[in-house]
Amino acid sequence: MKRNFTELYNSMKPEAQERVKARSGELLRSMALADLRRAQAQTQQQLAETLNVNQAWISRVERQTDMYISTLRGYVEALGGKLEISARFDNCVVRLDHFAELEPLTGETQDASHGDDVSAEASDVRR
Repeated sequence: MKRNFTELYNSMKPEAQERVKARSGELLRSMALADLRRAQAQTQQQLAETLNVNQAWISRVERQTDMYISTLRGYVEALGGKLEISARFDNCVVRLDHFAELEPLTGETQDASHGDDVSAEASDVRR
């Protein structure tokens, strides 16, 4: 007999429910991009349409381990979220606001403030 999660969860002891809540919270705090997209009930095609790119670009971004912050921000914002970057130290966590001020890519070949070549990334975003 199939049971949905709510039925199963409601039949659990309170201690088990607390363990489930704690574990699900841990999982939500550390997700791969594809998992994040699925958690927001989006397909690669739907997200691609939102970002005005093709589905293959979404697939490639989800497999990347290194990308521009602007790419990651655009991905997260297209899912309805907000990207926040912080640095963790032994005694504190510092939110880095500098990245919030960056403008989306506009096809420029260099970031004037850092001299970084961004043309390849910009062309990817337009596809």
